[in-house]
Amino acid sequence: MSSTASILLSLSVSLLCGLLLSRLAKRIQLPAVTAYLVAGVLIGPFVLGSLDINGIGITAEHIEKFGIISDLALGFIAFSMGNEFRRSQLREVGRRAAIIGVFQAVFTTIIVDASLIGLHFIMPDRLSLSAAIVLGAVATATAPAATLMVVRQYKAKGPVTDTLLPVVAIDDAVGLVVFAISFGAAKSLSLGDVDILSIILEPLLEVILSLALGLIMGALFTQCEKYFHSRSKRTSVSVTFVMLTVALSSISFNIGNIHVAFSSLLSCMMLGTVFCNMCDVSEELMDRMDRWTAPVLILFFVISGAELDLSVFGESAVVLIGIAYILSRSLGKYFGAGISARMTVSESNIVKYLGITLLPQAGVALGMALKAMELGPDGAIVRNITLFAVLIYEIVGPYLTKVALTGAGEIKAEGKTSARGQRVKSYTFEPHDIYLP
Repeated sequence: MSSTASILLSLSVSLLCGLLLSRLAKRIQLPAVTAYLVAGVLIGPFVLGSLDINGIGITAEHIEKFGIISDLALGFIAFSMGNEFRRSQLREVGRRAAIIGVFQAVFTTIIVDASLIGLHFIMPDRLSLSAAIVLGAVATATAPAATLMVVRQYKAKGPVTDTLLPVVAIDDAVGLVVFAISFGAAKSLSLGDVDILSIILEPLLEVILSLALGLIMGALFTQCEKYFHSRSKRTSVSVTFVMLTVALSSISFNIGNIHVAFSSLLSCMMLGTVFCNMCDVSEELMDRMDRWTAPVLILFFVISGAELDLSVFGESAVVLIGIAYILSRSLGKYFGAGISARMTVSESNIVKYLGITLLPQAGVALGMALKAMELGPDGAIVRNITLFAVLIYEIVGPYLTKVALTGAGEIKAEGKTSARGQRVKSYTFEPHDIYLP
């Protein structure tokens, strides 16, 4: 079987497994995104993929080749999140989201740092001070993808949802800055000779330049869209600009000792923000994009599940530190969101439930862990703890998000619906059945 045929077969098997498992998940009232992640684990390198049967399962080699799908899916997710920054919504939740987003991220870092630094004094040979400090910064990151998928699947609507999505978006920008400060301190402890200027400046440049790139691309997108009038071509233009922004965000270069890079999440989020505030038909196009990208997002979560490294369970120290990290991060997110929600005089449901919806963690955290590998052995423990936490959070997090939004009354119980419509038998002399939408 050719390489192309093998990849296409693996992708089709991945998509089918995700879809089939989502039917089972629906019966036991789990979010579809959890089913996609579990499907990825089952057909990934540690289960079916380990059999190395051509085209069946996902191997480590396939995961490397599927990177373009993950990059593109994250671009579409970030673009959709830009829709949450419409001027009309920002007037209502902008200040509240900004305060909660910053406060809960910093509060979580403090709680995780305190917990892990304490653990460092108990087991200094397994967890260094540098690793503890970096893990505190990694804890800030929240996964926008899983959260957005749960909101979409259940059509969640209300004050908690309206606050949640902007907070998740702000969280990533705050996380990059907090990580830069913590990583600089950790690098000083581990390696001694460190260029503090580059460590502080690089993430700040990444945030500013990413937003600037998204701003420029959003303005160009809005102007280009005016030349097309059919829905299909407008949708195609939308897809083009998301892909183009993701591509440009992958560019990186050096200016002296400063490494300049972009965040595709922030760039595509700004692309969506500018577009939805400048284009009169943006709401319709955003809705059409959501439908177009559905298979891509399913593949993204299945591949994400396949990427989860089950080998981290084999080391008892990683499990122990991982549990401490998960518990302290969960407490930080929950109480950080609750305290800041009270500070902004938010509704009781926001105070009670918002923190639970901020637990999912994935891509941004893994990116931070990859950067932490520069610390040598200390970086390796950061990577393994992050992998362990992501594995737990990605499986459990979406379900907890659903529970929280249901408790807040923003997920309504609905009767069974189907795109096939309701089939009603006709008992007249008409020869055909009648289909009601």
